[in-house]
Amino acid sequence: MTLLRADIERKDWQSQDSDMVWIPGGTFRMGSNDHYPEEAPAHRVMVDGFWIDRTPVTNRQFGQFVEAIGYVTSAEISPDGGDYPGASPHMFYAGSFVFAHPPSTFDLRDWNQWWSFMKGADWRHPYGPRSSISGLDDHPVVHVAYSDALAYGRWAGKDLPTEAEWEFAARGGLDGAEFAWGDEFTPAGVHMANTWQGEFPLHNLHLDGYDRTSPVTAFPPNGYGVCDMIGNVWEWTADWYAPRHQADAREAGFLPENPRGGRVEESYDPRLPDIRVPRKVLKGGSHLCAPSYCRRYRPAARHAEPVDTSASHLGFRCIIRAGRKS
Repeated sequence: MTLLRADIERKDWQSQDSDMVWIPGGTFRMGSNDHYPEEAPAHRVMVDGFWIDRTPVTNRQFGQFVEAIGYVTSAEISPDGGDYPGASPHMFYAGSFVFAHPPSTFDLRDWNQWWSFMKGADWRHPYGPRSSISGLDDHPVVHVAYSDALAYGRWAGKDLPTEAEWEFAARGGLDGAEFAWGDEFTPAGVHMANTWQGEFPLHNLHLDGYDRTSPVTAFPPNGYGVCDMIGNVWEWTADWYAPRHQADAREAGFLPENPRGGRVEESYDPRLPDIRVPRKVLKGGSHLCAPSYCRRYRPAARHAEPVDTSASHLGFRCIIRAGRKS
């Protein structure tokens, strides 16, 4: 099932007046067997109904939180060298990861060629200390670590979604569809999300109209009326990362209800045995996802992120579970 161009043009995508959308509970096929190994196996799960933020948390909303309680994000605090054995002392400064185009010769296996841990980069300065969020009030806040997203959620009386809740909402009622809007990436030639077009990481053709982040309502919502679940920024979930999903449990006589992800013990990166920072699941892909490199602009896609890490393509949204919203 896909949306037609006429359907896209008829709808008033910004006519909704609520900050949250009700997602009815239900059963769906979570994950995928057709793409990256960590998405498998596809399996049936059940989730209860919940409210979810219509859009990722914006700079405007996050600024209200910061002003209200004087919050300081992780990117604005110099790290403790004792937490990172073997790291160079000159790296212990406040900052965050910022995407930068690499030289013309590069290796796609080495992400360090286009990511720079930049001093002074934070949510107010998304591209470095001389940048600002002037004019970006309606863009998603970025450079938020897991603790920052969690702190905002608690202040707002909300929670972070589990991976299952997030994926159910992202699918918009299209169980098993490839994308949040159907099975065609650009139905009738229409770009439905902010992703990368062109040769990553050198040339972004901007066919969707954006180079970096975009306003959170720039693209049409999915079937549940939720915006920006795909592309723009990766989003934190509450689940610890496991390298694979659990197998379908229907043969055992029951269906997993409101499942949670892996255990903290299995979430550590095995490639970095000396750095014991657990990882959470990210969902949704970002404006840096490209067919030639990271085809993760799909509801089933997932990514592991250390809880202490923030970056220029990483944001979040919140939920309220059934029974808690007045």
